[in-house]
Amino acid sequence: MKKITIMAFLTCIALISYNAAAQEVNKNYDEKLAKELKADDYGMKKYILVILKTGSAKDLPKASLDSIFKGHMNNIGRLAKEGKLIVAGPLGKNENAYRGIFIFDVESSDEAQKLVETDPVIISKVMTAEYYPWYGSAALKETLKIHSKIEKKSH
Repeated sequence: MKKITIMAFLTCIALISYNAAAQEVNKNYDEKLAKELKADDYGMKKYILVILKTGSAKDLPKASLDSIFKGHMNNIGRLAKEGKLIVAGPLGKNENAYRGIFIFDVESSDEAQKLVETDPVIISKVMTAEYYPWYGSAALKETLKIHSKIEKKSH
């Protein structure tokens, strides 16, 4: 019994030592940037992922659709400038009627829903939205700065 207790104790010490070594601080860690981006210890943070799906509005005239999608793009630009919308983009054709995604840097699905409800594709029922908490890299916020440097044509 004494040998089993000693073995268990040594195993625990080995596991604790291994775990401590596995969690070394990254030598490239930038504390100021991590705080600015609201990153946790793993460089991650919570976002709200929105999946846009085909809505109930069908057979709208082309002029109406053109106007709705122009407003949609303007709304995306506005939300990005406000720092609320981090990523947006269309999805390829799929069997789920998924049209696109938004990733919002907001605290709750309710807050994201209020922002999405300002979009002409939602107002017109051309699309609907589903909301999900999502945990991803806090560095996503930096993509907007980079995108403005690589975007040759604006919408």
